[in-house]
Amino acid sequence: MRLLQMYWRTACSCKERMIQRAHKHSTAQLSEKKLSRYFVDHRRVRVVAGAGGDGASTFHSEPRKEWGGPDGGNGGSGGDIILKVHPHVKSLASVAALYHGKNGEPGRSKNRYGRNASPTYILVPLGTIVKEEGKTVADLSRHGQLYTAAYGGAGGKGNHFFLSNENRAPTTATPGDRGQERIFQLELRTMAHAGLIGFPNAGKSSLLRAISNARPAVAAYPFTTLNPHVGIVQYRDHEQVAVADIPGLIPDAHLNRGLGISFLRHVERCRILLYVLDMSCAEPWEQLQQLCFELEQYKTQLSHRPNAIVANKMDLPNARKNLEALRNHVDQRIIPVSALTGDNIEQLILHLRELYDSYPLDSHK
Repeated sequence: MRLLQMYWRTACSCKERMIQRAHKHSTAQLSEKKLSRYFVDHRRVRVVAGAGGDGASTFHSEPRKEWGGPDGGNGGSGGDIILKVHPHVKSLASVAALYHGKNGEPGRSKNRYGRNASPTYILVPLGTIVKEEGKTVADLSRHGQLYTAAYGGAGGKGNHFFLSNENRAPTTATPGDRGQERIFQLELRTMAHAGLIGFPNAGKSSLLRAISNARPAVAAYPFTTLNPHVGIVQYRDHEQVAVADIPGLIPDAHLNRGLGISFLRHVERCRILLYVLDMSCAEPWEQLQQLCFELEQYKTQLSHRPNAIVANKMDLPNARKNLEALRNHVDQRIIPVSALTGDNIEQLILHLRELYDSYPLDSHK
């Protein structure tokens, strides 16, 4: 009987371990859709800086020294609230809706000043736009860049500060000032040199995997990519070009349909646009016209930035026929590629470098 019980316990423990391993394996492989919950590219945040410490109203007291005089110290300054760009932060998901700064310490006797409060840092990703009442007040586009969102209040004055020849025993002490209070809208715009623009399932993620070190999710259904991915294209002279896989847009995206404004916001940062067209579809020039229309409706002249047409999926039937028809309808440079087979990818990488070298950083402004 004891042997049977021992065998049963051993079997149950083995089964529990197997279930735990299976659960751990299933949770480790998060899909793009599940991971999208952690990517936030806009946030409303209220910041209240710390108040200054109160000044002290005290008089010096010492044996055999009856008239010691006022010795109340000033209060310390309240803590500022500062936005700081951090390289390990990739979205605004960790930014809270409300931040309170630390208060300064009050002054004390013997002319001791209160300690200034330390600042409160809000870590934000590279490419964060800070807006107040619809107006841009800061563009955080450099690693380690700081922006003081709210200044702490000044410390109050102790009664020693008011000592004068006319008033040898002042009792007045002032309270610390309140900290600054502001409300901001934070927007994240992907920092990349070039952006892959196309409709859902046009093969943008596969193309990014083919030309860079990025590994976005790839699947045979629309809206596989729900947030931007940035890949780095390495060249032999050690130059690096960042390419963003922008989530696919649909007609009327400028009216906030589909991913809408969330998609178009990230295009503004890109100084080079690569229009990715699905060559398995008939009349591919209509895709290009719709893409340019959506960009223009969102922001004038956005579609006129340096660009090239990437004719993707050339390995599929009718792609060659559609390519010839496309060349009869457009004047831009067309680069036929196949992200699946890698055909002509080298030409795309070289042309991307030509565009990168031809147009300086601020050419799109």
